[in-house]
Amino acid sequence: MNILDITLMKKLILAAALLVGLAMTGATPAFAAGETTITGNMVCGKCTLHETDSCQNVVQVTQDGKTVNYYLEQNEISKAAHDPICHGDSEKVMVTGTLTEKDGKKILTPTKIEVVKS
Repeated sequence: MNILDITLMKKLILAAALLVGLAMTGATPAFAAGETTITGNMVCGKCTLHETDSCQNVVQVTQDGKTVNYYLEQNEISKAAHDPICHGDSEKVMVTGTLTEKDGKKILTPTKIEVVKS
């Protein structure tokens, strides 16, 4: 084996480990551009959870037996999906977007929100 083969193997192992880590957290990569897709119940962070000062979509996902909150960044996609869940209702959704973390909270900037039909 030469150096190029070893370098390629290291990159493949790293990519596989990343995919396994994402699968274990319930998040799956949607596109190579760094987008993530999650599925869970969307609720209002103000009206339902009483955690935000203003209405904000929050998607709750169960991971390792615990509820994890993904706070959706306020953009046109997020705002357009808010009315059905405001004032205490919830809706099962699949959200695709870019995931970041700020002050210990998972922030997802949505590029697509789809209602999951039961």
